Amino acid sequence: MDTDASEPILKPYHRHHHDHHNSPTLKASDALPLPLYLTNGLFFGLFFSVAYFLLHRWREKIRNSTPLHIITFPEIVGIVCLAASIIYLLGFFGIGFVQSCISRGSHDSWDVEEDNGGGCSPEEPRTCTLAPISRAKVVAPTIQEPFLSGDDEEVIKGVVSGTIPSYSLESKLGDCKRAAAIRREALQRMTGRSMEGLPLEGFDYESILGQCCEMPVGFVQIPVGIAGPLLLNGKEYMVPMATTEGVLGGLYK
Repeated sequence: MDTDASEPILKPYHRHHHDHHNSPTLKASDALPLPLYLTNGLFFGLFFSVAYFLLHRWREKIRNSTPLHIITFPEIVGIVCLAASIIYLLGFFGIGFVQSCISRGSHDSWDVEEDNGGGCSPEEPRTCTLAPISRAKVVAPTIQEPFLSGDDEEVIKGVVSGTIPSYSLESKLGDCKRAAAIRREALQRMTGRSMEGLPLEGFDYESILGQCCEMPVGFVQIPVGIAGPLLLNGKEYMVPMATTEGVLGGLYK
């Protein structure tokens, strides 16, 4: 089978890159085939005992005026053990952090080489194909004209189908009461439930336009009580309030 030019070229160094990630990292605790606490205890004890021995020998040489560079065989063994324990302790506590930084830097270099296409020879030309630039069509903003005419049935069908937003009926129709009636009928058709128990007539819908109530479909009658008599500037007033507020006002007095 012929190989097309569009097929990706295998890069051998990618395999080594993944093997490098998956390869286990050697630790200083792997120096001896012993449990970790035994290995640490052995090297800690070796470090302090050998350091004490060498310091004691150094003190004796100073007292006896013996040159420090003249060392005996036990001192050579002590120096070797001290160096081995220092190397282990550094590898156990500090080299792991250094190795992580070094391995992180090597991983970053692999990633940079992969991004830059390091597997290709410098003689190979690098070509890049640009996608054709698509010119977006500029859509002129549509200006919504006030919907001042039309049958209510057509408007109701438009609200039910979603072509006419329910929240914009007041601005399109210019009549808040008519907008509430149309919205009410559209809501009944969409939900399939009657709203006969909710009164519609007898309320000024112009007074709530742009206020706390949006998209009205009717109003609810609230029982009203009387708070009073309230003494204000030497005169008594009977203030009509809702039942709860009236009771609170009476209790406050």
